[in-house]
Amino acid sequence: MAFKNTLRDSAVRTVIFREGDAYLGAALEFNIVESGDTPQEVMLLLDDAVKGYVESARKRKLSIGVLNQEVEPAYEALWQSAREGRGGAKVYSASSQPLAALAA
Repeated sequence: MAFKNTLRDSAVRTVIFREGDAYLGAALEFNIVESGDTPQEVMLLLDDAVKGYVESARKRKLSIGVLNQEVEPAYEALWQSAREGRGGAKVYSASSQPLAALAA
């Protein structure tokens, strides 16, 4: 696997989708999953979790492998189908953004 993210320059792909009565959100390369009652709640929880994860990796100067984990195939498939317009009603959003966009 070629590493894409580094401790200085990182991006994250996320997918938020409905599973039964709950919404789930996954940060693909970090293997972070959050759940909530609304997609907006999941988005906020996921953003906070990702920021904390990357901040912790930077502080501890961890291997870049923690920022480039193997992606769960089911989440990858959801992300790809949403990006290709085939996500249907199950997928609320699928995005890719630099982590700098989450800093505020």
